Amino acid sequence: TYGLPVLTTNCSNNYGPYHFPEKLIPLVIHNALAGKALPIYGDGQQIRDWLYVKDHCSAIRRVLEAGRLGETYNVGGWNEKPNLDVVHTLCAILDELSPRADGRPYKEQITYVTDRPGHDRRYAIDATKIERELGWKPSETFETGIRKTVQWYLDNQAWVANVTSGAYQNWVGKQYSA
Repeated sequence: TYGLPVLTTNCSNNYGPYHFPEKLIPLVIHNALAGKALPIYGDGQQIRDWLYVKDHCSAIRRVLEAGRLGETYNVGGWNEKPNLDVVHTLCAILDELSPRADGRPYKEQITYVTDRPGHDRRYAIDATKIERELGWKPSETFETGIRKTVQWYLDNQAWVANVTSGAYQNWVGKQYSA
């Protein structure tokens, strides 16, 4: 309307470094390492398309460089997985990279909890347009991206501890208090 040069992107579920631990992937990693339950909503068959965060960043850059003004581009990872499969994958990687002291598999910590009301069964995105028009595709497969993510959390447990301890919220409160 006012000649504003607009480009829009929509994305699927991101994962990777610095993802706050209330989301599925970092929550499972954190809880597994802490010996806590790994909660699965309902039957765990809710499907999500997973996009490694650095791939998302490269897609945004590509849209900024070559996107057509006024267009919308869907950014997806082509990695549709049921949540339960994601949790099993995380458990298997943790079994390999950071085995439990008792030698038991992390998947034994999986517990099923009541599903959230209105919980969508499937979030997916068709990224054909960005691939066709801009030549963008994700660099990471789910398998390579999730392994990098687990390793990052193993290498950065102090960051997770800071965020989960409340220190981060205290810092935000001090920085932005009225």
